[in-house]
Amino acid sequence: METRQLGPFEVSAIGLGCMNITHGYGPGDKDEAEAVLAGALDAGYTFFDTAAVYGFGESEKMMGKVLKPHRSEFVLATKAGLSKGPDGKGEKNGRPEKIRELCEQSLKNLQTDVIDLYYLHRVDPNVPIEDSIGAMSRLVEEGKVQTIGASELASDTLRRAHAVHPITAVQSEYSLWTRVPERKILDVCEELGIAFVPFSPLTRGYLTGKHSDTSVMADRDLRKNMPRFNAENYPENLNLLPAYNEIAARIGCTPAQLALAWVLARRDRTLIPIPGTKRVEWMKENALAVEFVLDEHTVNELDILINESTVRGERYSAQQMATTDSERD
Repeated sequence: METRQLGPFEVSAIGLGCMNITHGYGPGDKDEAEAVLAGALDAGYTFFDTAAVYGFGESEKMMGKVLKPHRSEFVLATKAGLSKGPDGKGEKNGRPEKIRELCEQSLKNLQTDVIDLYYLHRVDPNVPIEDSIGAMSRLVEEGKVQTIGASELASDTLRRAHAVHPITAVQSEYSLWTRVPERKILDVCEELGIAFVPFSPLTRGYLTGKHSDTSVMADRDLRKNMPRFNAENYPENLNLLPAYNEIAARIGCTPAQLALAWVLARRDRTLIPIPGTKRVEWMKENALAVEFVLDEHTVNELDILINESTVRGERYSAQQMATTDSERD
């Protein structure tokens, strides 16, 4: 697979997001999820992304079990900053002692001696960013972590974090229907020499065309609480797909590959998207998106068709939008 630069690491242009294998979009098949991980290296993936909060450690444990024999063959990223709260749900916690605790547990779960890229998963509004990043910097000094990243933070928060310790990568949601990073953070990353890693580049499955009826989604599917997928907005959003699918057919790729090709084409082809999947077939399909290099006309055509003005609904609930740091940009 084509490679791109992620700080000191050279990684596959498309990474593998590993939330889906245990968490987020309803129950999956454990054997199939393990097959996704085992087959990803053969498909060309050399960048794997997970987090402590995904399945509250289950994603990391599965990755440790399957990938330990191949640890030298890929770059490994995980995250702290979201953890299980008293109510059993995920909560933001950027306290230094919690970050250290989660790091130690992640190292055990992943069966590794070092985490290549360690992200602050979300900014904790009750903890100065300097304190959270300072704790992560000490983990670098101790050799437990190689580099530091941060996720879904505003551009001014990024500058403060980068002043404490060099930030290698920023990970935030970015796709045809989520353009928040275009407001400021992409420019700041370029200015500071920081890699940008888009999550949910497949628009949480919307552009794949595989989810026409949201009523059949599992009760614990995250999309159940996302305005874009509700009964009022989603039918309107589906109306954009016929024209989108025509573009994919013209190019000769699948709808999912077109969504990834659009992300791959941004910012002089420097971004590293991390689509996730629970299916071996789709993992392989996603990897082949690197073969489709979009021309300027097609990129512009897609920009006009699907963007935050043509899509109905916000990406998160009003409460989540108000507490997500990146939305301040």
